[in-house]
Amino acid sequence: MRIATSATEGAIGLRVWIVADPWVPWPTCPPVSVSPIREPSGQAERRSCHVSSAARVRSYSGWRRTCFRFGVSNPIDAKKLRCRRRFLRFFPHGFSDERYLAWERDYKAEAHARWTAKLSGRRFAEFLAAGQYDEVAVEALRIEARTNLLFSFEKMALRDAVRTASGARRFAKGLYAWLHGRGSVQARFDAWCETIAELPRRQTRVLTWPVVTVFGFLAQPDRHIFLKPNVTRLAAVRYGFDFHYQSRPNWTTYAELLDLAALVRVDQRGLGPRDLIDAQSFLWVQGSEEYQGRSFQSLQTTRLTALQERAS
Repeated sequence: MRIATSATEGAIGLRVWIVADPWVPWPTCPPVSVSPIREPSGQAERRSCHVSSAARVRSYSGWRRTCFRFGVSNPIDAKKLRCRRRFLRFFPHGFSDERYLAWERDYKAEAHARWTAKLSGRRFAEFLAAGQYDEVAVEALRIEARTNLLFSFEKMALRDAVRTASGARRFAKGLYAWLHGRGSVQARFDAWCETIAELPRRQTRVLTWPVVTVFGFLAQPDRHIFLKPNVTRLAAVRYGFDFHYQSRPNWTTYAELLDLAALVRVDQRGLGPRDLIDAQSFLWVQGSEEYQGRSFQSLQTTRLTALQERAS
């Protein structure tokens, strides 16, 4: 990274131009264009007043100091860079880092490959035409079971829900309509949520965000993303994204998550994201308690309020 500075006005007059991304390992770091820091409204006039340098320093707000630290003029950009640094703390080579592949991506990509082999659109349709709804349900749950995306109680609730013939039929038809049906994505998502809500229930409710989003994520990671509520909400806060979360699955919340994922892919394109697996993994690193310290800790996610207290 090359830095050009000008200190004609003492500490207050410092300017920083970043001509290469400082957190991507050399020599793979791509050039970026970062505008010089601009003065807030009226700052040029205030600088012309005859006041001491110490007074000028005290006049700068906390967000201004943060922006100077990262070389950006927008506090939202500072949040994004802070998230980037957190990710690179664990995975210095971005989305191609060997540790990242082993810890976060490979098992999700392998689950997608198994889904493509066992439940491709054509094979899925053949199962439905033959009335083999239980085969679809069993295969879908078997693929998901080899990941750690759902909690154990959610896995058990799903197994109980598709154990009956009617439950398996409703699940299989609803899942096919969600992944391969006609109509808008919003209409298909709403119908899928209704399908999950109508599944037989023994003890634990089946209609949760992880259950609703996990199969689309495994089947079509180029289009759909997985939502883990507490982790995703905290990640959105840390990224500076206004995420309007509702506990009951709905299209508005899911569409905003897709927007957040698309924003992450654009903002972090220098790290080499491939699909929404990488976007989801990036957000997981921001919000999961496993990545809160300087080293990885395999822990279950706690309540959002506790995590927000740590972030503050």
